[in-house]
Amino acid sequence: MAKVVDKIAPVGEIKQKFGYIKVDEAMTVTVPRDKLLEFMQGIKDEFALDYLTNETAVDYPEENKFEVVYNINSIEKGYSLMVKTDVDRDNPVIPSVFPIWGGANWQEREIYDLLGIVFTGHPNLKRILLDDQFEGHPLRKDFQWEGGRE
Repeated sequence: MAKVVDKIAPVGEIKQKFGYIKVDEAMTVTVPRDKLLEFMQGIKDEFALDYLTNETAVDYPEENKFEVVYNINSIEKGYSLMVKTDVDRDNPVIPSVFPIWGGANWQEREIYDLLGIVFTGHPNLKRILLDDQFEGHPLRKDFQWEGGRE
């Protein structure tokens, strides 16, 4: 029988191993964008965080950033971890975690399609929900539908 994921990953140990991360009161880890792949590969290899359950993004135009959010589980150990990283809204480029977790494939395509964040190293980064001719990214808070917002 598979273990149920019902506890938080050992954030203290993770912080000790990767001193450049920040941990908030909710035990969410924030990773600098330039350390993202190193960190993600490390938590997969060293902490058995082997299953990316969700990847999404949030638009913060007032802070001129996006935040990409990853929910990762360890099937073996029964714990989970939420990881965040900031992406510059003016240059929304971030490395793809697809080489680490293949399940990122469609999730990154959806984020690209709806928010315009480019995932470098993704094998097939193209629109997944909207037509290729569609202009803009409708989940950006400043997106304007033709004729204005309703």
